[in-house]
Order: sequence, then C-alpha cells, then structure tokens
Amino acid sequence: MASRALAVWEHRKVVGLLVRRDLKVKYQQSILGYAWTMLEPLALTLVYFVVFGLILGADRGMPAGAMEQGGFLLFLVAGILPWNTFGAILSEAPRAMITHSKLITTMKVPREIFPTATVGTKLIEYLLTWPILILFVIFLGGRPSWEGVLVWLPLAILLQFTIGLGLTLLLSSINVLVRDVERLVRIASRILFYGSAILYPAAMVMGSDRVPEWLKTAYQLNPLLGIFEMHRAVWFSGFEELTPGPIAIISAVVGSVLMLVIGYWTFRRLEMSVLKEL
Repeated sequence: MASRALAVWEHRKVVGLLVRRDLKVKYQQSILGYAWTMLEPLALTLVYFVVFGLILGADRGMPAGAMEQGGFLLFLVAGILPWNTFGAILSEAPRAMITHSKLITTMKVPREIFPTATVGTKLIEYLLTWPILILFVIFLGGRPSWEGVLVWLPLAILLQFTIGLGLTLLLSSINVLVRDVERLVRIASRILFYGSAILYPAAMVMGSDRVPEWLKTAYQLNPLLGIFEMHRAVWFSGFEELTPGPIAIISAVVGSVLMLVIGYWTFRRLEMSVLKEL
C-alpha cells in the first residue's frame, strides 16, 4: 500500500490536472459559475433553518450560551457545508472509474489516481465555500478557538478525505461490476445525512429517554458523527455539548482509517476484473 501511495504522489501533477479539468467542466457552461458553490448550500441552510429550527424546534438541543455565539443558524452552516462535500463524494464515488474509463485504459499511471482526483475535486469545492462560512461567523457572532482552528479543523478535513477516499476506492471498483451500487448509495446517503447530527445537536439523541442505549452506542460509532462535530467545534468554543466526546473521536479516526484500508484492499483485489470490464 505504501508503494502505491508513493506512486500516486509521484503522479500528483496528473491528479492536479484532473481536478482542474473537473472544476472547469463543471462551471464552464454556467452563468453564475463559482457562485453556485455558495448559493446551493446557502439555500439549503435557510430551508433547514425554517423547518428544523423555527417549526420543529431542533435548536432546543443547543447550549444556552451557544445561541449567543452564532446560534442554530451557524450550527447548520457549519454542518451543511462539509456534508455537501461528503454527499458529493458519495454521489460521484460509484462512477469514479467509469467516468475516466478512456483515460484508465490508455494512460500508464496508478489507477488510484482517478478516485483520488474525484475526492480532491470535492475538497477544493468545500474550500471554495469558506467565504460563506466566514461571513456567517462574523455576522452571527461566532467565536472560533485556537484549539478548534489548529486541532479540530485539520483533523476533520484529514479524516473526511480519508473516509471519502476509502469509500470512493470501494464503491468505484464494485460499481463497474455491479451497477446496483449507485442506487444503494443514494439510499445510504439519506440515512447518513439524518444519522450524523447535521440538522440537530447530537445531545438531543444522547439525552433522550426514548432512544435505547444500544442505539445510542451505535449512533456514536458512526465515524461521520465525530467528523462533523469536529467541524462545528471550531466555531463554538467552550461548549462541551458541541465538542466530540472520546467515543466519537475514536470512532471517527478508527472508522476512517479502516474504511481506507477496506477500500484500497477491495480496489486492488478487483483491479484486473475492473480493467477487463472497462
């Protein structure tokens, strides 16, 4: 695995070219272009704020002091922006090899380059949404901490890239052979969205008497829960309820690394069969 990772690093210029090409193709026939990267999550955030914040009262799980430091609206923005990135990775992961089939069969480069480029493109798009996040932090009175900026944010981005790459390696190779994967991914994406505390604080689940203990444990074992809580911990300093606990942190780290190992092993195991099919 280390030798293949080194080979991908040696071909990093190819990865960069693929990322730039994908970004250019995505926006070249769009009037608003890059603005869509900001407008889409902004529109979703406003809709969710009205439905879950004003109508369903999901903000009651927020600590009282946090409502004065950006409140539920900043809470939503800080979760929806990274989720959009992960959701886009999940959406495109099954077709990562099929989309680049001509290049895969003609270029003598490590095939891992193509899933890596798919994930890299989405992370660049996530970074392009940061102007929205910074504006919300400023206008809503968020208070980022040095601990969050120096620890939680880099760790969250690294783990999101790791688990995203693992899933892309896994799904892209299997989907070439079994096309049902794309439909299953759409279902799984919805389940993960509502099960990763994007629209509500995780404390609402952990503090509920109606949720069985075994389900609470399973809930905390979701690697995405810890990752998105890390993203939020950057902007809500000093609130234990909005900081990932030990179980969530361990699950995020172990789950992300395990997913990468499983994805890479599957990718290498199916590589020759995938090439024949392409």
